Amino acid sequence: MGRPGLWWIVLLQLVDGILGWGKEGHYATCKIAEGYLTKDAIAAVKEFLPASAEGDLAAVCSWADQIRFHYHWSSGLHFADTPDFKCNYQYCRDCHDSHSLQNRCVTGAIFNYTMQLTSASKNSNLVSNYNLTEALMFLSHFIGDVHQPLHVGFLGDLGGNTINVHWYRRKANLHHIWDTMIIDSALKTFYGEDLAIMIEAIQSNITEDWSNQQQLWEYCENNRTVCPNMYASESISLACKFAYRNATPGSTLGDDYFLSRLPIVEKRIAQGGVRLAATLNRIFDSQTRISEA
Repeated sequence: MGRPGLWWIVLLQLVDGILGWGKEGHYATCKIAEGYLTKDAIAAVKEFLPASAEGDLAAVCSWADQIRFHYHWSSGLHFADTPDFKCNYQYCRDCHDSHSLQNRCVTGAIFNYTMQLTSASKNSNLVSNYNLTEALMFLSHFIGDVHQPLHVGFLGDLGGNTINVHWYRRKANLHHIWDTMIIDSALKTFYGEDLAIMIEAIQSNITEDWSNQQQLWEYCENNRTVCPNMYASESISLACKFAYRNATPGSTLGDDYFLSRLPIVEKRIAQGGVRLAATLNRIFDSQTRISEA
């Protein structure tokens, strides 16, 4: 049902692209989410995943980055730009693309794909209206994206993409540092370059250090299915407090920056995973489907 054809499988295997957390960050987000899915959500996710995923949501969580070379229209859905130094997010003001087309940003995309999955799960007559495989993969990816602080960064520097600095001895832009390089450095420094160990550490933090916050992360006001505007507001606040601070053009970011920002990155991955699971659980809740039917 809604599964892409052979061209998609080939492209997924051959095309490598990084946008958002990067492959490791998106994989971690979705792997964490898998641990919090209900039985109903697990069944639905497995039904809609492409056969190549072999039932593993995390395996396709970077698909939206890879497919952007084919789906050019999707590139602007990975982020939302905010006015410089405002340090807040407003949907009506900020959710548009470079041509001022409204609702085309990461939060708008999350609303759209949540609506598609929810509509189809509540009304079987609507299943054929949407590609639910793509909707699931886009939603899973974009919930990860909106938790990366610089995916809701300043318009003037394109979310840190035009701020060139040094990450230790390597030249990099600030956005790329938050996408991949903080995670890469953490894998090398603390986790023996083993992503599974890093994921286990984040999961342990959710259970132990952040257990009193987990329900707050899952909460969505007014009984909504998903709350991306709240996630975006958190991200721009963190971007101002942590990502942009002490990261002036030409500066060198080393241990002080890395060690103080890594906890932010790991917590955002944790929040993204918990919230992705909570969203999918609400979408595919069997009792809700029965009552609404």
